Amino acid sequence: MNYAALEKDIMERLSGELPSHLYYHNTAHVRDVIRAVEEIAAGEGIAGNELTLLKTAALFHDTGFLFAAEGHEERSCRLAEEYLPRYGYPDAAIREIKKMILATRLPQHAETPAEKILADADLDYLGRDDFFTVGNRLFRELLHSGAVKTEEEWNALQVKFLENHRYFTGTSRKNRDAKKAENLLKIKSKLTKTCL
Repeated sequence: MNYAALEKDIMERLSGELPSHLYYHNTAHVRDVIRAVEEIAAGEGIAGNELTLLKTAALFHDTGFLFAAEGHEERSCRLAEEYLPRYGYPDAAIREIKKMILATRLPQHAETPAEKILADADLDYLGRDDFFTVGNRLFRELLHSGAVKTEEEWNALQVKFLENHRYFTGTSRKNRDAKKAENLLKIKSKLTKTCL
């Protein structure tokens, strides 16, 4: 499995073809998820070929945005099926990668350790110091698409999302839960101020 060549080719395609209004679902997000996969996998004792499969799933998980936001996970799976055989990935590995990609679909449903790691990596920012910076990029993207119309609506959506979100892995719960709770309180405070 030639991950290095695959990553180069996919990142070049994403850089050249993703729409410019994708302020969040872009190459920076893909790189962030790959980095988070490596960090969480290390904490969960995952290495070797399993880590390569995880990084590959992270690389492909939002490639469907090349075509459309709606149903992008399924499109990402189709792109993985198209590309991966050319880079030496066997059929069994491709099936596993596709399951990992589908585990990132909201609401997340992850069963295997690998699916749980990728799902947590995709939403790693929820429990980090850069939550508001990253979240602002998603807000701009959703504003552009018309999915949200105001900052107040966005903050209410974030409160609901954060209240219902649970990390799957022990590593993410240990490293991200406390900051995620702090971020939730800050958003609630913003909402309270706008309602006064």
